[in-house]
Amino acid sequence: MKKSKVNHKKYRFTYIKATVGTLLAGMLFLKGYTPFEETGENFFRIQVNGQDVGVLGEKERIDELLLQARKKIASESDELVFMKADMVVVGEQVLWGEVDTEEDVARRMEDALRASVQETLHRSYTLKVDEYTINLSSIEDVRTLLQAAIDKYGNDGKFAIALKNDENREFGMLTAEVVAAAGQEDEVWQANTEAGVQSLFAEITGEQETDQKESFEDYELGIRTMDFADSVEIVETYLPVSQLTDLEEAINLVIMEQETPSVYEVAQGDTLSEIAIKVNIPMDTIVEMNDALEDVTSTLQIGQELLITVPEPELSVSRVEEEYYEEIYDADIVYIENDDWYTNQTVVHQKPSAGYRKVVADVSYLNDKEVGREILKQEIVMEAVPKIVERGTKIPPTYVRPISGGVQTSSFGRRSAPTRGASSYHKGIDWATPTGTPVYASCGGTVAKAGWGSGYGYVVYINHEDGRQTRYGHLSKVLVSAGQTVKQGDRIALSGNTGISTGPHLHFEILINGTQVNPLDYLDR
Repeated sequence: MKKSKVNHKKYRFTYIKATVGTLLAGMLFLKGYTPFEETGENFFRIQVNGQDVGVLGEKERIDELLLQARKKIASESDELVFMKADMVVVGEQVLWGEVDTEEDVARRMEDALRASVQETLHRSYTLKVDEYTINLSSIEDVRTLLQAAIDKYGNDGKFAIALKNDENREFGMLTAEVVAAAGQEDEVWQANTEAGVQSLFAEITGEQETDQKESFEDYELGIRTMDFADSVEIVETYLPVSQLTDLEEAINLVIMEQETPSVYEVAQGDTLSEIAIKVNIPMDTIVEMNDALEDVTSTLQIGQELLITVPEPELSVSRVEEEYYEEIYDADIVYIENDDWYTNQTVVHQKPSAGYRKVVADVSYLNDKEVGREILKQEIVMEAVPKIVERGTKIPPTYVRPISGGVQTSSFGRRSAPTRGASSYHKGIDWATPTGTPVYASCGGTVAKAGWGSGYGYVVYINHEDGRQTRYGHLSKVLVSAGQTVKQGDRIALSGNTGISTGPHLHFEILINGTQVNPLDYLDR
């Protein structure tokens, strides 16, 4: 019985050893299991964008597999693909554990990356016109748009678009130029250099330039030069489809006229009707855009700035066209300067008469607006007679308010007589003011009368260099005498209530050629 027990223990121990040996052999030779070694982390769980993509036993291969997956997805498109690629690797040390094949892990990585692909960025081109930008899908679209910009003005195939690398600018920057189209180089070159060569020859020889073409038939009419009036740059970039503009829409946005705010400065002689014609905007519209104008009859001041909207395209084109035309024309006005007259004095010595002529001219345009004209040849059919005007050169004297303060109580013109003996047609301006208020010369001149003047009471008359006269009435005291010279602003009297008067005030008149006029039309302040 004792011997049997010993044999049983021996058999059980042998069974345990055999089992452990079998397990160890399985761990060493069974595919898909990592043997246990005291070497640190040997089991790596991988997540990409929050998704489990598998387990590997070699950490060094994980980054390489992710890079391969990204390259594969990117290679499937000619565009620039942006994707999220957040990877988390958790390592641990295990006795044994099941791992995945690299093929399976790579495939799952691709799936996780594809699910995170953001909007594909397409190779595209940004067209910049000064500060205006627009995005197009191809360089062909850019060229088509720019060609449409010059064809809009009757190009007739003479000019084309050239896109050039700018060596002085950053990489990928192109500039656009208008050049002669194929087969047109010689003609355009001649148009661009002809004037320069003639000027140079005249400078060397000292001779005046002469018209080299004897008849109108010698001129080749049409567009001679053309260029962009704005800076045009093109940059290669990558953008989502949502930021690209369709070619047809882009052409409308860039070359069609848009309402552009602008400012018109009023010049001497301008009227609102003339300005409306110049800018091609109705007078009522100009009034609506400017708070300073009450209506179409509002007075304009030289230098006044008016807000207007001018239809202009984003991309402007300048060109020079050689044109033939026949026209009725006016000769330039001939002025005779007279240093003894004031600038507001003029006399017409000869009335004008229009002439008729045939002309070839280089006409410069900015878009559809003419900005310059140079006559190359003209044939006078009927000579124009110029207008001859004699005009003064001296600045005329100015007139200022003769008192400080005071309240206007009676204006110029018809009125009800305020008191017995007073006129019902008031020939000046009245300002109510306390007796003794200083009265100043409205303009410099010579005192013609100083003393009592019947209905005026005490009065002062002053004659001025421009032939006008000022009168100051109902004074309480006269401070100047006849024949005395006074300057503008000199104190000449004190206000009062003398003569036919209803109360203390100053009566003030301005006379031109002996006739009273409304003083308010001539006072500067």
